[in-house]
Amino acid sequence: MPIVGNIHNEDMLLCLKSCKLCLQACEECLSLCLREDDVKDRIECIESLRDCTDICAIAIKVMSRGSKNASKVCKACAEICRECEKHCSMHEDSHCPKCAEICKDCAEYCENMS
Repeated sequence: MPIVGNIHNEDMLLCLKSCKLCLQACEECLSLCLREDDVKDRIECIESLRDCTDICAIAIKVMSRGSKNASKVCKACAEICRECEKHCSMHEDSHCPKCAEICKDCAEYCENMS
């Protein structure tokens, strides 16, 4: 459901919701990865998490304003979410696999938008 009435596309609403969840999951996962004993082995994962949070934030903004570039941004978001999913799925802690699954879902919603 749109907050103030700008969005009337169900696919976009689902994508927005997924991007918000992904942004939060990646921020949480990033903080937890930084506290792991093997933090040096997680550099690529951490960098991927940072990129994912940033692109999700941009996608949220672009979709919320109904930009004509939303599909392009969502395409990029899907690609970056897939990369983050790949890196997070390499770790067997309690947080990375959960984050990987959320990134996967977000990528699928973003692919539907692009």
